[in-house]
Formats: sequence, structure tokens, C-alpha cells
Amino acid sequence: MTEPATTQGDQVIGRATSESTPWWPEPVLPATGTPNVVVVLLDDTGFAHLGCYGGLVDTPNYDRLAERGLRYTNFHTTALCSPTRACLLTGRNHHSVGMRGLSNFDTGYPNMRGRIARSAGTMAEMLRGEGFATWAVGKWHLAPMREASAVGPFGDWPLQRGFDRYYGFMQGETDQFHPELYEDNRLVDQPSYPAEGYHVTEDLLDHAIDLVRTQHTMVPERPFFLYLAFGATHAPHQAPDDYLEKWRGRFDEGWDVARQRVYESQLEMGVIPPGTHLAPRNPGVEAWADLSTEEQAVACRLQEAFAAMLDHTDAQLGRLLDTLDELAITEDTIVVALSDNGASQEGRALGVLDSFRHFNDVDQPLDEALERLEDIGTRTSSTNYPWGWAQVGNTPGKRYKQNTHSGGIRDPLIISWPGGIDAIAQGQLRTQFHHVIDLAPTLLELVGVVAPDEIAGVAQQPIEGTSISYTFQPGAEDATAVPTRKERQYFEMFGHRAIWAEGWKAVAFHRPETSLDDDVWELYHLDEDFSECHDLAADQPDRLADLVQMFWEEAERYQVLPIMDQSKALFAGHHTAGTPRARDRFVYLPPTPRVPMDSAPALGSRSWTMRFELERPVGDEAGVLLAFGTVNCGLVVYVDHGGHLVYDHNAYSHHTVVRSPEPVPAGASVLEVHQDRVRRGPGRARLLVDGRQVADSIVPLVPVMVSSIGMDIGRNPTGVSGAYEAPFPFAGHLARVEIGTTRAFRPEEEAAMELAAAAEMQ
Repeated sequence: MTEPATTQGDQVIGRATSESTPWWPEPVLPATGTPNVVVVLLDDTGFAHLGCYGGLVDTPNYDRLAERGLRYTNFHTTALCSPTRACLLTGRNHHSVGMRGLSNFDTGYPNMRGRIARSAGTMAEMLRGEGFATWAVGKWHLAPMREASAVGPFGDWPLQRGFDRYYGFMQGETDQFHPELYEDNRLVDQPSYPAEGYHVTEDLLDHAIDLVRTQHTMVPERPFFLYLAFGATHAPHQAPDDYLEKWRGRFDEGWDVARQRVYESQLEMGVIPPGTHLAPRNPGVEAWADLSTEEQAVACRLQEAFAAMLDHTDAQLGRLLDTLDELAITEDTIVVALSDNGASQEGRALGVLDSFRHFNDVDQPLDEALERLEDIGTRTSSTNYPWGWAQVGNTPGKRYKQNTHSGGIRDPLIISWPGGIDAIAQGQLRTQFHHVIDLAPTLLELVGVVAPDEIAGVAQQPIEGTSISYTFQPGAEDATAVPTRKERQYFEMFGHRAIWAEGWKAVAFHRPETSLDDDVWELYHLDEDFSECHDLAADQPDRLADLVQMFWEEAERYQVLPIMDQSKALFAGHHTAGTPRARDRFVYLPPTPRVPMDSAPALGSRSWTMRFELERPVGDEAGVLLAFGTVNCGLVVYVDHGGHLVYDHNAYSHHTVVRSPEPVPAGASVLEVHQDRVRRGPGRARLLVDGRQVADSIVPLVPVMVSSIGMDIGRNPTGVSGAYEAPFPFAGHLARVEIGTTRAFRPEEEAAMELAAAAEMQ
């Protein structure tokens, strides 16, 4: 007979339960009183946009956080979205975790793989292991976008990086009225349409609030980590009509007056030190008075759309804060609110009504913008504001997102924790220099979690940030009485470089396609020159040389090398086998879920052929066969209610429509659309029915990058064309869709195509 054996604790295993003693392991739960953590991340929102930082937009809920927490005025990010998010979630520098730039790219070097290294666990992975519920809501942009289709692979999606639940969008931006949505590990349709009042920010907050309420109702003893990453205020700037109307006429005085007003408010509030100078206008920003009346009208509407979007986003944040109040957990919840980089320069000198004009290097014609003033901020525009307004958002500094001057890297940071920050300190400012890598170690310390040496069998890189919890002490009203514990911090983005140490900063602006050796280093004493107005490089060459040497030491230490000195290095990646775009021929068997942009055929940059095998048994079945993009920029192939095959190429709301002269015959048919194009010029579209060409047309303008919204088969929820009511699903049977792509025409063939396009347009 086997003797009873003790296996764990007091557990005894015998022949029968009457001879045995049960034992249960203790559940993994944080200590009683451990606070919840909410991280709220804005996108492309500058240092000076929020009301509590002197901004001109109404942000009462961000102000509410500031009143019961701390505002940091010397906080820094990486100058770009994906890298900042990687730093925020891991506590390590972006190069050392493989996220030098956007997650859309893999350049073949360790510092840019488009994913966070497994050796750099996220806060979600660390906190979930200690019993936290973990949720991500909103923008992700931390997985290689070629892996963001319905078939993955899923290794770098939120649920595989420590989050229990996810709802949001994976791409760097999305249309606010027609987002590309994911829930957990799958693509999903938006729950309603703009005509029904849909806006993605409201949808995101509905999900976030539901997660919080459900958790608190069912297991209130289990704390949660909510990572809420807004799409706002990244372009496209879109908001509900009542918010757009609220801001009409509020910026008519122009960006020079607005920036002066913000600067004066910052001085009065103490957000910037006394004696700070207002940086001169950035290169390319004209004096407001020198703009034409028409240019001013467009610029004002674009800024109004931005303000409406931020105002609307603040209201949605207010819904979450109200929920915390209603559940009586505000005291026990740490809320960290920040932005990922400075205000964006991607709206170009005079602004755009379609944000993809920037990515295609195409300016916005002024006459077209004037004709569409009423569209700005609505679903029928995809706007971004001009440089002048972006610089207002970065007051008092210079330059923008992507740059390592203050306009790109100094950002708002608010930390609110009524139960953990003394009432005496609440509402105060903090001026200590800190960086986004410092937030993860701060939060881990506050909730009593030690970063593990190993996660899922992978040895972990050391945390590289410095906790800022020491700044929570009430201290004196003069927060500078407590020196920063940060020793140094490097910055690098697209070749722009900077290094900070002991109150001094060296910074170099890099011009693409030039040697790093040609860059000019500047030197600023930030403790006395907050806005980087007084370059001391010529006066203190030895100090500058020491800082530049320090930069290269940090670059070696944190895998910054090789630095991207040419823009083509960003696009040097290849199509990875096992992902949907690693081919020239694509076959889709409907029904097919949305195919995201980076997984779909390259319909903008290549010539292509589409072949549709379908059946219209009665002969009057209509609907969309394929669509890509939105009402602002895209393309769609459909059969209209008259039975005609139609191809509508929508370039920034300029529609080239090609229609078959006769209806498509009833029964089985093979329909084809061919589009040949030169590399950055016009194209020619041809329609074929059962192998016979029936129509053709020049397409005057073919954007290389079409949209952040991908491709749908058999329907068009985004309404690329106004000729039908979205989603206009095909009523017949669509059996098969084939797409073949080839390289665009060579340069010597461009001239003939351009001449044909010019003749067609006359």
C-alpha cells in the first residue's frame, strides 16, 4: 500500500478523499490597497495645446487631472509615435528595444524591427503576472503592420504582449468616422455609421468604461491597468458637427497673435520660467499678415477642426473620469496623461484637406480648399493644419514632431493620484528633467512590482528609466528646489540628434540625403534658456564637444547605430515570407474580412490587374466588388443599379469614373479592371467584360499611398464614391477575386503617358 505523501503545503494525497487533506494555492493578487493604473496617451498633441499648459483649446478634464495631480514642464518623448509607445510600455529606450521609427518598417538592423524585442517586456506583461487585469484601448502601432491582417501572425498584437483585452486600431492613424477596428485578435466592423452619430473616440471610451465597470463590479479586489491611446489629435482632424460649430471664428486673429497669447499664459501660469523667450517662427512659416485672405480662411478652418477634435477628446476623457468618481475609485487610481510627441509638421506650409497629400508630397491647391471649406473636419475631409498652427501648439519652442529640438520632444505630462499625492502638492508644477522611459519604473514602483529578470523564458534587458516618484513630495512651491535624478538622455530620430546632461543640451538638425558630418550641432543651457533661443556653440566649444562625444557613447550603449542619414533607409525593408503582401499575385475568396493597408496589394505604387469572377442570376444584382480607402482618397469597382461595370478612382476627392457602355450580362461573367501607371504620374484604366475591352480612360493623378484604411471585398463601408449608399454589398455571387501587380512604368515611358494625360484633360 502506498504511503500518503505531502505534495504542497498541508496537502496530503491518500487512496481516498477521506484519507486525504486538500490544499489550495493562494491566488495571485496584489496587496490590498494597490492602486489601479490608467495611462492616457494623446497623439501629436504639443506642449502648449492643453488648457492647463496655456493652450487655447478648452480641456476642462485634462485641467481637472492637473488640479488634483502634478504637471511636469520638463518632460520629453522620442519625437515620434511608435518609439514613444515602446519606451512608455517598457521603460527602455526605443533603439534598444528595436523601435527606432514607425512599426511599419523593418530596416534589417536591430534598432528597427517594427516590434518590441521579447527581451523588453511591457508593463502589461509585468503587471498581469502580478495579478492585474490589463487592457489596451485605442491606437497600438507596435506590431509590424504587414502582420496586422486577419491571419497575423499575432505575436506582437496587444494580447500577445501582456494585455487581457484589446479594442482599437493597429495602424498609425485611422479615419475617425470609418476606423479600421480590431477586438482582441480579430478585425471587426464598426458598430454603427456616421449618419447614426458614430465617432471612434466615443466608441473607444464606451469600451474602456465597460471594462472598468465590469471589473469593479465582479472582482473589485483585483486592480487594473488601462492603456488608453487616443487617435486624437493625429490627423485626420475630424469631429462631430456641434464641436466644429463651437470653434467657428475662434482663431481668426491668426497664428502670430495666438502664439503670443499662449506664451503670455504660460508665463503667467508658471508653465515656462520667467525670462523665457519666444522662439522665432520656424523656417517656412510666414507671418500671418503676409497670407492672403483666402489662405487665412483655409488655415483658420483647419485649426478649428483640430480644436474641435481635441475638445471632443477631452469630453470623452471626462466620461472615464466620471466613471472612476461614480465607482468611488478615483482616490485609488493613478492616472498618467501625456502625448507621444510634439505637434505635427505633416500638414505642410498651408495645410491639407487630405492627410495623405503629405505622404505623397503633394500640396493642397488653394482653390479646391476654398470650395470645400464646409467639409473641413467632417467625414468628407481628412485634414491636417499648417505649420504655423503646429508651432502654436509647441509654444514657446522651435520645430515639430520628428525633430529633436524642443518642439518635437518636450510634451505635457500630468500625473494624478489623489490617494497618493499629498493634497498640498496637488495642482503644483514640477520642473525636473525627465523622459518617457521614466514612467514604467515609476508605475512599477508605485504598485510594488519589481521588473522580472525573465518573462516567458526570455532574459530581460535592464530597465533604463529613472523613477520620478520622488517628485511627488509636497516640497516647496519652487519645485526646482529638488534636483532631477536623471543624469543624461540622448535623442535620435531620422538623423536628428540631441543629448541632455546637467541642464545642457546639444542638438543637431539633419537634412535628408546629406552626411551626418555636415550637420551643425547647437548648444543650449536649458536651465536658463527653456526655448532654445540662444545657441552657445561658438562660445563654449569644449562643452559642446564633450556633449557630442557623450551622444556617441550613448549611441553605442543603446543600439542607436546605424543612424539613418538617408530617407531611403526607412524603406529598405523587404516583404517577409508568410505575410499577405509577400507576393505579386493575390487571390481572395469571398467573404473576406478587411485587408489592412500594409497587407493589401500596392495599388498606388504599381500597375495592376483585377479579375472578378461573379454571377448575376437575374441580371439586376448590383453592388461593390472591391474598394480601398475612404471618401477622401481611394478607389472602388462596382456594378451600378443599371448593370454597368464602374471603376471610380478617387484621388483626394477628384473622381475619375470609367463606366462600361453596356450593362454586364446576366449570369456568370468575368470582369476585369487594369490600371497602368508611371511611377509618380498619371495612369490609364481599362475595363474588360469577358475578355473584351469595353472602356478606358486616363487617370490624371494616382497617389502612391492611398489611405490608412485598407481594402474590402464585396462591399464598401467607407463610401469611396457618393454614387451609392454605403456599404452597398454586392447582391450577386462574387466567387473569386484575383489581383496581379507589376512595377510601374520606367522613366523613359513616363513622357508619353503624361502627354496622353494632358490631352485627355483638355
